[in-house]
Amino acid sequence: MIPFLDLNQINKPHLEAIEEVSLRVLRSGWYILGRELQGFESAFAEYCGARYCIGVANGLDAIGLILRAYDFPDGTEIIVPGNTYIASLLPVSYLNFVPVLVEPDPYTMLIDPKKIEQLITSKTRAILSVDLYGRSCEMEAINEIARRYNLKVITDAAQAHGAVYNGQKVGSIADATAFSFYPTKNLGALGDAGAITTSDEALAEKIMYLRNYGSKERYKNEYLGVNSRLDEIQAAILTVKLPFLDSENTRRKEIARRYLREIELENLILPPGDRIDDDAWHLFVVRHPDRTALIQHLETSGVQTNVHYPLPVHKQKAYADLHDLSLPLTERIHEQVISLPLNPVLSDEEVSYIIGAVNQFGK
Repeated sequence: MIPFLDLNQINKPHLEAIEEVSLRVLRSGWYILGRELQGFESAFAEYCGARYCIGVANGLDAIGLILRAYDFPDGTEIIVPGNTYIASLLPVSYLNFVPVLVEPDPYTMLIDPKKIEQLITSKTRAILSVDLYGRSCEMEAINEIARRYNLKVITDAAQAHGAVYNGQKVGSIADATAFSFYPTKNLGALGDAGAITTSDEALAEKIMYLRNYGSKERYKNEYLGVNSRLDEIQAAILTVKLPFLDSENTRRKEIARRYLREIELENLILPPGDRIDDDAWHLFVVRHPDRTALIQHLETSGVQTNVHYPLPVHKQKAYADLHDLSLPLTERIHEQVISLPLNPVLSDEEVSYIIGAVNQFGK
């Protein structure tokens, strides 16, 4: 069986260095808000082309801290994509804001800028774009809309480490960008971890307070903050792995290029390949009208797949108040998507086998 993802193999090339820095942190006696975090924040900010990086506990907290730092009033409306994971919406709801869902572009499956403007009201304060599957949203159009309506642009780049848009790295294009370093991500920690990048000095400083109980100086609390800090061991591990992100993404692109060129299954909708060298290819997501049968065929053939995601957010029990919302394209996408294995440790032989297995469906 070719696994969808094998984290042991993903981390194997870095294992010796990870063990070394983990032992260094253990022996240091300093485990929170120390030198390792400062080093990673500096390195990741530079990598993204942003002035600041603030390490936090996870990607969900990253979105929530950005929203909290802007101090929007209760009832604020936040434009969000309908086709996304629930983690993009939960921070909006936690803060008593209203998520306003937008249908995706049928080609990219990302938020459709052409459908944003009609949903803006006097209560709208921000557009939250999501770089799903590793592709940057159409940020030029989104930023232009935001400028016209005086809105903030926040990007959920949990799946887009290293992605590029118009020559600019994700993490430096929006007013603020949220990252997750969950172990399965292109740049993955060995536990939960996240970060925020921005070039807004005032925003960065406020988030630094908010992540640490609203305090920058011990026992002096400026804001009603939370406890959301990227710990020293995870920061050290991410620092070890960051220099290899681009080369590992290059391998992802090679595999994606082969899939796009060699998969020839009728009725299978492939992801767009127009920006193949700019996308991070966190996932290779295809669509098929008979998803269940295709998944079963691949499983029988020895290829493990995944579904990102089987049920749209507005149909989840947790969002019962959105059940009457009509998002037909989002719903169709969630009924059809299948993620094929795509990661830097797949061999050429495994890639060939996966392609052959897909092409043999129905024969």
